[in-house]
Amino acid sequence: MNEKLIPLKIDAHKQLALWKMTAHATDPHKQILLTHGTFSNRKVLLGITDYLTRRGFTCWIFEWRNHGSSSRQNEQFNFETIAKADFKLVFTYLFENCNIQQIDCITHSGGGICLTMALIHELKYQERISSISLFGCQAFGAATSKVNYAKIYLGKQLSKLLGFVPARIIGGAENESYYFMKQWFDWNLTAEFTGDLGINYQDQMKTIKIPILSICGSGDTFIAPPSACKKYLAAFENENNEYLYCAKSTGYAEDYTHGRIIHSSAASREIYPIVLAWIIKNKMLKIA
Repeated sequence: MNEKLIPLKIDAHKQLALWKMTAHATDPHKQILLTHGTFSNRKVLLGITDYLTRRGFTCWIFEWRNHGSSSRQNEQFNFETIAKADFKLVFTYLFENCNIQQIDCITHSGGGICLTMALIHELKYQERISSISLFGCQAFGAATSKVNYAKIYLGKQLSKLLGFVPARIIGGAENESYYFMKQWFDWNLTAEFTGDLGINYQDQMKTIKIPILSICGSGDTFIAPPSACKKYLAAFENENNEYLYCAKSTGYAEDYTHGRIIHSSAASREIYPIVLAWIIKNKMLKIA
């Protein structure tokens, strides 16, 4: 797999890392944009990227500001910054500079939340996206029990004292600031998916009519529990969307956790092919 780093300017001093991943033979009509979630970077996406590039796709991975190879900044930012600024910068480059006509999107965890908000703010991008695959994505349903509610509440209070959430606590690679994570904590504590300026994202989700495949694992009991992923998917109100529950009880090799649902040898064998079929199916429908 060949990789090329394309730095996109956030401003005069900071850059966003966009990676172009290809194999020896690629089809110009097979383009995919991928992004990671919180506490993460492009490494969590390398497994599925390798799988797809070997099948002729050009994969574009972008890393959020303060993550991976993107610039570090001291200024506060949150999910909406990624949605309204970083996604816009990437889409502008792909659609205008590279003249890509159609693309498919794959996200993990908070990357799907940011993509959702980005498409609500920029409706014009929807016609350029053939399909979306969300791995372990939810924003307002993690408090599935009193125990989970308490964990979220205590997590918010602890990170407020520290000023950040240490990645090592959940086995992640990137620390997240309290300011950034406060949105996620509040969305799940209140069960309301709203923005800084009062926009009700949950109500606006139904404006996104792109076919969405939501993939969750039974072993993901806190960050993106299956019931929360199902609730998030239902908010789009699109009968063409599909929900994939991966567990031993439904015939899968394991009860997938939040990380292994996207990055594991088991996922490469039994989940990646389903995502590929979803992409091909919706690409054909788009052409028809």
